[in-house]
Amino acid sequence: MSESRSIHPLNPSRRRLLKAGGALMTLLVTPVGMAQSAARILAVRVWPSRDYTRITLEGADLLKYNFQIVKNPERLVIDLEGVEFDSMLQSLPDKISETDPYIRLIRAGRNRPGVVRLVVELKSEISPQVFSLPPAGSYGHRLVLDLYPTVEADPLMALIEKRSPEDAVIGSGKPGAAEDNPFRISRDSARSPATPAANDRPARISRPSLQLITIALDPGHGGEDPGAIGARGTYEKTVTLEIGRRLKAKIDAEPNMRAMLTRDADFFVPLGQRVEKARRVQADLFVSIHADAFIRPDARGSSVFVLSDRGATSTAARWLANKENSADLIGGVNLGVKDSHLAKTLLDLSQTATLNDSMKVAKAVLSELGGINQLHKGSVEQASFAVLKAPDIPSMLVETAFISNPEEEKRLTDDAYQDKMADAMLRGIKRYFAKNPPLNRNKVALKD
Repeated sequence: MSESRSIHPLNPSRRRLLKAGGALMTLLVTPVGMAQSAARILAVRVWPSRDYTRITLEGADLLKYNFQIVKNPERLVIDLEGVEFDSMLQSLPDKISETDPYIRLIRAGRNRPGVVRLVVELKSEISPQVFSLPPAGSYGHRLVLDLYPTVEADPLMALIEKRSPEDAVIGSGKPGAAEDNPFRISRDSARSPATPAANDRPARISRPSLQLITIALDPGHGGEDPGAIGARGTYEKTVTLEIGRRLKAKIDAEPNMRAMLTRDADFFVPLGQRVEKARRVQADLFVSIHADAFIRPDARGSSVFVLSDRGATSTAARWLANKENSADLIGGVNLGVKDSHLAKTLLDLSQTATLNDSMKVAKAVLSELGGINQLHKGSVEQASFAVLKAPDIPSMLVETAFISNPEEEKRLTDDAYQDKMADAMLRGIKRYFAKNPPLNRNKVALKD
């Protein structure tokens, strides 16, 4: 016996519900639906420098990726999964400068459904570091591509090459030709150039008594890390670099001094690498330059800090040190790469002589700063700044002024004030070295 069933037509409300569900399923499997679920790129940034070039892709969510190096010609290929090729990624090729030391150009486009491919055409072989960063500061999820040269530049050789004895000009008639050189020859010690040898190689000028004082200048922040931002939009990283450049020029003009910058452009340098750069050039002094902010806009004045092995001397000093020590989180450090120099930069509390010298030079500089600006505190402060932890180099951190104070922010962007700040710092440094000559290990012996 067969069973018969009667089929009733759907009521109008149920029919509309099924249609809506079907439309939703269609949306999820079509390209339009994929675009709605794709990871969204918030920003793309490129930071070129001689040290390395960084490309940053910032997303609202974690970006999935694969990368590979392709040879002949040299290329770095990155596949971004689940990302739509939108206007933000389309703008990336336009951000590459012809002067970039490592990137020739970037090509970007859809490689296959749901995958965007970036092809970075390189000027030479590189050693890439590609890594993700969790949200930090004002940034979302970041995918970072750091393109390093395969042979790391030696900062000491670069410093020597820039200031070689052959660069000294004697009797050239050019104003300031010799004054720019730390190997400058005084009129009493100048002598006629030696007769060229048979191989026509230029003879070097002997200065056996010359002792060069090497100073590492560290403009705070840079690149992905803007530092503090003033009410008028001034970046701390911009101010510190400008003052650092001015101070370097003044130091290089001294007859027995030379300076190196831990960064000479707008790029990020991890805190540990800043210290390591100073140690590699056998610096006699490390000066970190800042223009920070405080929670109150009325905070004002210049300050000088040295390292503390017993805790901060004030609540504000502790707050500031914690803020500065977070720079690596904001700037973005590849935690997957072990720093072989890290152990060398840790503080050895037995190095009391280094801490004592740091206090001496800090007092001299603070005294000079008081002549051009109000002092935030009348004495040198101490806190556990990571960037001051070189065990063998006297180190200080100079807060030129509070960028969070509208009046001081305006002064910090003024060329004349920046020059006065550099002059004051130089006077303090010279006062210190006049009474505390550097160790003999940094004495330069130049032979014919």
